[in-house]
Amino acid sequence: MASEATGAEEGGLVFHPMDQFIIKPLFGGGDIAWYTPTNATLWMALSILAVVALLVLGSSKRAIVPGRSQSIAELSYGFIYKMVEDICGKDGAKYFPYIMTLFMFIVVANFLALIPMSFSPTSHFAVTAVMALAVFFAVTILGFVKNGTAFLGLFWVSSAPLALRPILAIIELISYFVRPVSHSIRLAGNIMAGHAVIKVFAGFAAIAVLSPVSVLAIVAMYGLEVLVSFIQAYVFTILTCVYLKDALHPSH
Repeated sequence: MASEATGAEEGGLVFHPMDQFIIKPLFGGGDIAWYTPTNATLWMALSILAVVALLVLGSSKRAIVPGRSQSIAELSYGFIYKMVEDICGKDGAKYFPYIMTLFMFIVVANFLALIPMSFSPTSHFAVTAVMALAVFFAVTILGFVKNGTAFLGLFWVSSAPLALRPILAIIELISYFVRPVSHSIRLAGNIMAGHAVIKVFAGFAAIAVLSPVSVLAIVAMYGLEVLVSFIQAYVFTILTCVYLKDALHPSH
């Protein structure tokens, strides 16, 4: 077995698809502290700069006939604003800037992660969990501020038979506190899985017999990942809108 493993390594057949998710310091080596600049820090910063360049610089001219960047910025603005208004109502529009920021950061970070040799910050649970927890606490606090104790009506299913209401209340309470877990794992898991599969096919591309099939599989997976990158940002954003609607209208 040892000789087979050695032969595989010499032939270049051993690859580690999860290595691309390792967080590394940008300068030097050693331990990583909370203040250490890492590859995750770099690509999150690049994502923020790309969002600023697209939304601020790209639309700064405010041309009557918009260019590409202004068109993308305007389409993104209208798309998210309509989503917020349709789900949360007119009173949810005041929270549009926060939701727009979430969507643009996630979708741009996902797209930048498709560049070869890049890094995907949204594939890490630590990053998606912070965003999900921020949504969870913000929505919960807003719910109590807006509705007081009436916010607890979210867990009391008044349309159900009286005998079932306490059981349903427990189920609703558990599902409510599970929200940040599912909210964050869904995004991180889908992005990580897609990138890992691409890396696996890329590893098989080194084998002459499997190379053509692997290249076609990589192209297909890459196209799928472009779609997944947008869909996962959309799902994260629309769930945020749904949670916000519960805070604004707990009785609905």
